[in-house]
Amino acid sequence: MKIRPLQDRVLIKRLDQETTSPGGIVIPDTAAEKPILGEVVAAGAGKRLDNGEVRKLAVSVGDRVLFGKFSGTEVKLDNVEYLVMREDDIMGIVEK
Repeated sequence: MKIRPLQDRVLIKRLDQETTSPGGIVIPDTAAEKPILGEVVAAGAGKRLDNGEVRKLAVSVGDRVLFGKFSGTEVKLDNVEYLVMREDDIMGIVEK
């Protein structure tokens, strides 16, 4: 199944969080928080402005982004969990 976000929405796949702390302690899955870093899998065409023009999104497919803990709506497609959120909910693009 494929999904194409509309307008200024993006489809994000959460990136796996490390399971060990910097000190070498293994963090169990039940104690780990959901990651706030993800990769853009699909993006809409852009935000429609009041004058009718469409402003292109600042993020594109493949970008690694940082978002809030409770941002977006979780959806499950083909047994993979994704987040659908507006571009406004993205805090920044993580440069490699």
